[in-house]
Amino acid sequence: MMGSNYFGKRFVFTTWGESHGKAVGVVIDGCPSGIEIDRAMIDRELAKRAPGKSIFTSPRREPDRVEIISGLFERKTTGATISLLIRNRDVKSRDYESLKYHYRPGHVSFTYLKKYGVYDHRGGGRASARETACRVAAGAIAKALLAKKGIEVLAYIKEIGGIVAKDVSENLKELKEKRNQSSLFCPDLHATKLMEEKVLAVKQQGDSLGAIVECVTSRLPIGLGDPIYEKVDARLASAILSIPATKGFEIGMGFEAARMLGSAHNDSFSLVHGEVRPATNRAGGVLGGITTGEPLVFRVPFKPTSSILKEQNTVTTDHQKITFSLDPTSRHDPCVGIRGVAVVEAMAALVLADLFVIHGGGLLE
Repeated sequence: MMGSNYFGKRFVFTTWGESHGKAVGVVIDGCPSGIEIDRAMIDRELAKRAPGKSIFTSPRREPDRVEIISGLFERKTTGATISLLIRNRDVKSRDYESLKYHYRPGHVSFTYLKKYGVYDHRGGGRASARETACRVAAGAIAKALLAKKGIEVLAYIKEIGGIVAKDVSENLKELKEKRNQSSLFCPDLHATKLMEEKVLAVKQQGDSLGAIVECVTSRLPIGLGDPIYEKVDARLASAILSIPATKGFEIGMGFEAARMLGSAHNDSFSLVHGEVRPATNRAGGVLGGITTGEPLVFRVPFKPTSSILKEQNTVTTDHQKITFSLDPTSRHDPCVGIRGVAVVEAMAALVLADLFVIHGGGLLE
C-alpha cells in the first residue's frame, strides 16, 4: 500500500494522480471560510511551475488550467472540502516503453519495484514531478489565507552550476519584481545571464545541472510553532524534503553556522520603537522552533535532473547489464530546480497556513 499522500495537521491537503494518467488533483481540508479565491490566481501560480514555457525547462506542454470542483461559493471558501483538478493534456506514454524494464540511474524504479512490486514507468507515475502541480494549486489557496494577514512567501534561484546570485534585495517588493524579470526566477539579472549560458551549454552536452533555491517571507507573528517535535523549522524541513529531487534543507546561516563562533552567530536583541527585536536574523526567523517575528529565510538544494541524454550503465529487471540512453526527442528539464522555485514557495505557504489554522485565535482574526 502506498500511503502518506497527505500533508498537514489542520490545513491538510491530499494529492492524487499520475504523470500520464487522465488528471492530477488535490483535496484540501481545514481551510477557513470567507477567503476569496480567484481561479485565475491559481492558474498564475501553476504557470510558474508549468513545463513548456522556455528553453530552460521541459518541452512537455501542459496548459495547467485548474478546475475547482468543490469548496467555493461565489468565489469564497465555505469551510468545506476544496477539490481541485488539473487535466493532463500532453501525454506521450509510448516514449517510455523502451525503459519499462530498466532500472534508470537516479530514478525511483528500483526502490518502487522492490517495495511495491509494480512501477508506473510512464514518466515516473506517482513519483513524477507532475504531482507537484497539485502542491502549487493548494499553495495558491494557502497564499490567499496568508494574504489576509499581510504575509508573503517568495522563493527564487540562489545558485545554478556554481553561479551564485549576489545582487539580492532584502526588500520583498523589489526582490519579487527582479525575480519575475528573470527567465530562471533569479533576482540577480547579471547572474541570470551567466546561468542561462551554463544551462544551455550543459543541455547541449546531454547532461543536467542542480540548483539551490532560497525562500524568504515577510515578517511573521511571534509564536508560531511548538517546541520539540512540532518546531517550525522541523515542519518546513519535512515539507521541503518531500519535494522530488531535493537533497537538503538549511535555515538561517545553515551549514555556515558550523564554521562560526557563537559570538558571531548569536542574534543580539535590541529595542526598535519600543519593541524587542533581534538585531540580526542569522537564526532565519526561528528560535527553539518558534517564530521570532522576523522573516523566515531558508535554502534547499535540488540535485541535477536524473533524466539525461548521455549514455549510462545500468541493469534490467531480469539482471542483464546494459548501456542505454534516452531518445533525443525525450522531454526533460536540464535543471529541475528552476521549476522547483514555485513548489518550494507553495510548500512554505502550506506549512505557514497550517500553523495559522492550528494556532487560530487572534492569528486568524
